[in-house]
Amino acid sequence: MARRFSAPYQSEPVSGLATSARNLAVFSVVAVLVSILIVRFGFLEMKPALTTFFGALGLTALSILVGLAGFAAIWQNGSRGMGRILLAFLINAIVLAYPAYLALQYRKLPAIHDITTDPIDPPRFEALARLRTGDGTNTAVYTGLYSAALQRQAYPDIEPVQLEIPVERAYAITLQLVNKRKWLVIDERAPSPPRRIGRIEAVARTPIMGFREDVAIRVMPDGDDSRVDIRSSSRYFESDLGSNAARVSKLMDDLTAAGEADSQKPAKKIQPPPPPKAPAKTVRK
Repeated sequence: MARRFSAPYQSEPVSGLATSARNLAVFSVVAVLVSILIVRFGFLEMKPALTTFFGALGLTALSILVGLAGFAAIWQNGSRGMGRILLAFLINAIVLAYPAYLALQYRKLPAIHDITTDPIDPPRFEALARLRTGDGTNTAVYTGLYSAALQRQAYPDIEPVQLEIPVERAYAITLQLVNKRKWLVIDERAPSPPRRIGRIEAVARTPIMGFREDVAIRVMPDGDDSRVDIRSSSRYFESDLGSNAARVSKLMDDLTAAGEADSQKPAKKIQPPPPPKAPAKTVRK
């Protein structure tokens, strides 16, 4: 019985609009993947990657319009293809989900791209400054007090990290956390006399698109303790959509936890040297 009723429907032609909507959605996914590969592996400059990405979004919008037209055509003439339209809409929703989230972040967060725990004297980009001179890159110089005011308003918890451990241990823990995150270390200098200030410069990547964001860390003594200052800055774009603040906050939390754990380790007791053995007595016969 079911076969008898479904046979007329199965004989209907598949809507060309439905097929086009699905194909456009698939092409948009391919374009997004290509744009990610361009950024992550540095095949081309940033502009071609962005052009490819926005082209993918354009294909997604076109797929939605064609899908709606196909839905109307199927409703009128009873042709097949509804499954292809639903698949196209599902793919389009997945492609648009992340850009929609970024758009919300852009409206909610301040348009800054340089975050630091010390706006008065931020850690400097020295080795990294040579990597921020291309077309469209942000300057290596800190963006100034206007950005600091916006940062204070949006991220009031970002402050210098105070650790109750010597500066050498603080530097070792910081470098270990940087390596654990698999950031690309460009330069690192351990604290040494007379100033005993340690510096780390590294490159981090955003999770999905892989945009490069530069990190500079300064570890300096504070009496018998130590202080760690962090700076994270996007190499491109005026707004970082909160990525640098999230990176700095997470590193601050991990440094605080690691520093507290290290300070609570019991000091190794120095064993006194064993007393010298008395010379053996000789017995005269």
